[in-house]
Amino acid sequence: MLEQNISTVNNDVKTLVKDAQALFTAATALTGEKADELRGRGMRALDSALAKAHEAQISAVAASKEAAKQADAYVKDNPWRSVAAAASIGLLVGVIIGRK
Repeated sequence: MLEQNISTVNNDVKTLVKDAQALFTAATALTGEKADELRGRGMRALDSALAKAHEAQISAVAASKEAAKQADAYVKDNPWRSVAAAASIGLLVGVIIGRK
């Protein structure tokens, strides 16, 4: 679910930035009120993109903290299982490295 949210936010941010770039490009060809209006719309689009990116960052940090808490609780509840899992992973990595 987190990966899907991050992907959606990334796509939204890319779209907003492209729209803002198009608005700024169009604004350079214009002068006066129209140019100011296009620049304003571009700035609002960029602000929106930054806000969405910030929201995604906050969501990712919260999800990683929750995952760390769950991992910590599991290790405290199952210390020997955790040691066995870590040793198995270490052995597997050692075998893979030793084959090369």
